[in-house]
Amino acid sequence: MAKFAVILPAAGKSSRFHLQKRKKPFVDLKGRAVWLRSAEHFVNRPDVVQTLIVISPEDIDWFKEKYAPNLAFMNVDIVTGGAERADSVCNALARVRPEADFVAVHDAARPLLVPEWIDRVFQTAEKTGAAILATPVTSTLKRSRPNGTIDTTVPRESLWAAQTPQVFRRQLLLDAYAQRRTLQPTDESQLVEQMGHAITLVEGSALNVKITTDSDFRLAEAALDALPKPKTLRALHPFADEDARWM
Repeated sequence: MAKFAVILPAAGKSSRFHLQKRKKPFVDLKGRAVWLRSAEHFVNRPDVVQTLIVISPEDIDWFKEKYAPNLAFMNVDIVTGGAERADSVCNALARVRPEADFVAVHDAARPLLVPEWIDRVFQTAEKTGAAILATPVTSTLKRSRPNGTIDTTVPRESLWAAQTPQVFRRQLLLDAYAQRRTLQPTDESQLVEQMGHAITLVEGSALNVKITTDSDFRLAEAALDALPKPKTLRALHPFADEDARWM
């Protein structure tokens, strides 16, 4: 069985988020901090050998005190963040244990997952070396002029909205970061793309919301109850398939 390390970047400034007077990974989402909901999808998986969360230097002492009980039970490694997201992930990469074959990067502020989506992107990465969750773009896209008027309509065919987890063979991601130079990517796949390595798109779900703004948080509150549930009742039926899959 391939072994995975999971990096959860949570060192951003959350400048577009204003609820609960906290940074977005630390706000309470129906009784659980957002970052906890994100981490819990990985820490108990048998194929995940290490989970790392990247915290801003100014938040580390508070974070350790606030979440001490959770950290004790979850065995999460804390990494000091950098100035930009890529710097934070790079710091975490340096702490990944040698036994990890693959590294998954997942936004700490993206708490709504189900095991099937993680399974699919992990399994695809094992086959291809690089895979990300994404969703096909369904909205009509417009490119604007500097004055705020429409310049042109962008064809949406073949366009996808990138999500996380983004999963790569460990050495591939290390090589991508080694060649980063001054580039500040908005996700890890951008770095791997510039190396010319193919990245497989694995269709995710619109429910896999990243919390960036106050509106995103409200959407996440509603979407939490809409996540697919296991078909436990059907699995108990004597004529049902033995394997109860997630919808």
